[in-house]
Amino acid sequence: MPNNKADLVEAIAEKAEISKKAAGVALDTVLNEIAEALKKGERVSIAGFGTFSVSSRAARQGRNPQTGATIQISASKVPRFKAGKALREVVQ
Repeated sequence: MPNNKADLVEAIAEKAEISKKAAGVALDTVLNEIAEALKKGERVSIAGFGTFSVSSRAARQGRNPQTGATIQISASKVPRFKAGKALREVVQ
């Protein structure tokens, strides 16, 4: 059961009957393409798995946990993942 990237590369290599190097390149390519699409503000949907997208967080006030002082947190964009129906069913 893959717990990290190295384990995932090993599982891909074994199941696809390819070298670990080729599996690593394939995994890196998939992850880089998803990241590039998100960087452009695009959504990436993988049928049966889920959808990656970008959400905007508004500026807000927060607290410094060490001092308790109020600080301003600037607006930002964050990646989101919504699991597809098939993945949700596997997890249940």
